[in-house]
Amino acid sequence: MRYVWSVFFLLIALLVSRAVWVRQPHPAAGYATTTTPARTTAYTPATTAPAAGTPAVAPASPPPKPVPPASGLRAAAPSSKADSIVVFALQQLGTPYLYAGTTPSIGFDCSGFVMYVFARYGVPTPHSTAMLIDVGRPVARTAARPGDIVVFTGTAATSTTPGHAGIVISQPGEPIRFVHSSSARRESGVKISQVEGSGYERRFMQVRRVL
Repeated sequence: MRYVWSVFFLLIALLVSRAVWVRQPHPAAGYATTTTPARTTAYTPATTAPAAGTPAVAPASPPPKPVPPASGLRAAAPSSKADSIVVFALQQLGTPYLYAGTTPSIGFDCSGFVMYVFARYGVPTPHSTAMLIDVGRPVARTAARPGDIVVFTGTAATSTTPGHAGIVISQPGEPIRFVHSSSARRESGVKISQVEGSGYERRFMQVRRVL
């Protein structure tokens, strides 16, 4: 009798298991189940400032372009007699003014300064401003170049005769700058001045070329 009841309960269990299996959903024949992949996004470089404490990485900079030399600058070594004269004249800056002086040891007057500088390179010039107006040949003011001599009238407002001279150091087309030995009460001695925009504008007479 016990055996009969065991068989009966086994049949009941099989029937219940089958009923539960039939109710569960199953994939349709011919299709495999898949798992949807996680969505990804493409990398885009940040255009906003990095978070605090995060060092920023600067973009690579292109190599710097070579800078051309400034207009009017000279080479370290003089390239001509005119350059040599200008360099030598500028070496006398600060030498005191002395009437009739012709050497840096005691001082120069304006024509003495011009004579001393040019004589160093075998170019004779007179120790007289009145005679400097006739040396070499005249050139247009706009064509004045380094090594030319620039001549001015005297300091008197009514003066019409040569009374001062210097050596041009500027390039053609530039405002005329010159080195000279000045007797001015302020900043006397060998110095650099400019014609345009100064009292020398009114006193300008000629540019003479001796080279």
